[in-house]
Formats: sequence, structure tokens, C-alpha cells
Amino acid sequence: MENALLPGRLAASKASLAAILVVVLGASEVYSQEYPVRPIRIVTSAPGGGRDFVARLIAQGISDRLGKRVIVDNRGGAVLMAEIVSNATPDGYTFLIAASTLWIGPLLQKMPYDVDRDFAPVTFTDKSPGIMAVHPTLPVPIKSVREFIALAKARPGQLNYSSSAPGSSSHLAAELFKMMAGVDLVRVSYKGSGPSVLAVMQGEVQVIINTGSSIEPHARSGRLRALAVTSLDPSRLFPDLPTVAASGVPGYEFVTSGIMVAPAKTPAAVIRRVNQEVVRYLNTSEAKEKFLVQGVEPYGSSPKELDRVLKAERAMWAKVIKHAGIVAK
Repeated sequence: MENALLPGRLAASKASLAAILVVVLGASEVYSQEYPVRPIRIVTSAPGGGRDFVARLIAQGISDRLGKRVIVDNRGGAVLMAEIVSNATPDGYTFLIAASTLWIGPLLQKMPYDVDRDFAPVTFTDKSPGIMAVHPTLPVPIKSVREFIALAKARPGQLNYSSSAPGSSSHLAAELFKMMAGVDLVRVSYKGSGPSVLAVMQGEVQVIINTGSSIEPHARSGRLRALAVTSLDPSRLFPDLPTVAASGVPGYEFVTSGIMVAPAKTPAAVIRRVNQEVVRYLNTSEAKEKFLVQGVEPYGSSPKELDRVLKAERAMWAKVIKHAGIVAK
């Protein structure tokens, strides 16, 4: 009778051992051994945009290593994308690649999500600096940020900058510059990035801080004069330009960042695995070449670094928004 019960006892012992392993190693560690078992979805913006481009390269770059297809799910609207991912099952099969609207938007108006509560950080995906540019004659030729600051201080409230919608990147970047440089510039609003750049070229306004891709072609043609890049360190994208920080405004930094997040409570082991594969791909020569051609720099990080930087950025932009009295419309 004893021997007849032995197989059952062994099975029970194995089950107990498995339960102990889950407790000791952590459920997420056991979970990760089998992950992934089905395709993974990356939710991002509409086809053809910058986030779509980044998401597709990353999807291609990590699929083979993970052993399952990584599918890009294009959705229109930053809020809709965030809602889809924040409400998704936190099982490691849904991720979001988004831009700064995700964490700056809630500073300007109420959103149906909470950045800290609803998302788990995975990694930065990319970054690109803006360019500070002026009209070539302005009304006198200006060739550096220092010269522009001197002119602005000599003519407080007489120089205008262009931006698109309230709370847009061009608006925030200029207000940060005003606050840190101690100058009084007047904002002129335009419907979109294109018209705001055109306004400087036509001499309607004197200065703009906008994305590098929107400024660089016109600076190359001579219709705008690029003064500096807005990254804290020199940029591989615009190696001939100094930084604003090194040109009279120490510490100034404005970059457009892409990030990857998962629904909150996604298993930590899965976050680590996906982070490892994405960062590995972003550091390849293939990724660097393809990203730079599109005017962005691949940039991977740990989840902790992403979380720390986003918290610091949100605190900084909250201060800028309050100081400038910015209200989204």
C-alpha cells in the first residue's frame, strides 16, 4: 500500500516544489521563462509619423530575438493610444511607443490616464534636439545665441517668437529659453509647425525654436540662420552647431524624446526582457544608421533611468507652464 501511494506523493512533492520556486524566484521570473508565447503588440501613432517609424524599426529589430512577431498597431491621437495601453491586460503583450505628449499633456489639461499609476517604464527609444533659428536680418544680423540675448535685453518686448498651439513643443521650448535667459519675447501663435517656421522666413517674427527637421533645410538654403541646437551636449545630427547651453544659457535643454511603456503591473521579468532586446537593437550600427537618416538619434535606457528622467522633466515643465501661464485650448 505504501508503494502504491508513492507516485502520488512524488507528484505532490513536485507541485509543492514548483510552488516554492514561484515564491522564492518570484512569479515574474517563472513567467519570463516561457515568454513570449504569442505575438506582441506595439501601439503607436498614425502611419507615416515619427513614432510609427521608430516603432516599426524596433518591431523588426526585436522580433527574431524574441521568437515571436512584434506587430505595430497604429492609432490616431495620443490620448486614444494612452487609453488603449493603460487599459490593456498587463501580461507583457501590449506596449506603447509615444512622445512627450504622454507626460506633458496632463500638465496642461485633465487626461483619462495617470502617467505614474497606469504605466510601467521600459526604455527611451530615441531623442532629437531642436534648433534655435532667426531671420537672417533680424532686424540686424545675429550670428550667435549670445548676440541674440544681448539684442533681446536691449529691446525688451520688441522681439517676437513663433510657435504652434499652446503647450506645443515650440511654445514650451521658447518659454523655457525666455525663463532661463531672462529675456522678454512676445509669442505669436500659428496653426501648425509649418506656418510658424514660414513666419520667421518671411520676417513676420524674429526667432523660433523648433524641431531640427523643420529648421535645418531652410537654414541650409539661407532662408533661416541656425544659431544652436537645443540638446545639452553636441548633436550627431547637427555637428556644426553649438548648443544653446554652451552659448550663454547654461543648462538649457530641449529634446524631443520617444519612450516605450507597458501597462502598470506588467511582470518585472518581462519588462527586463523587452528592455534588454530593445536597447540591444538601438545600440546596433543598423539602428544608428536608419535612425539618423530620419533625423533622430536612437537612445536606449534602463526602466529606472526613464522613470527618473520623466519625473524630472515633468517637474521642470510644470514650473515653465506655471511661470508662463500656459493654458491648453
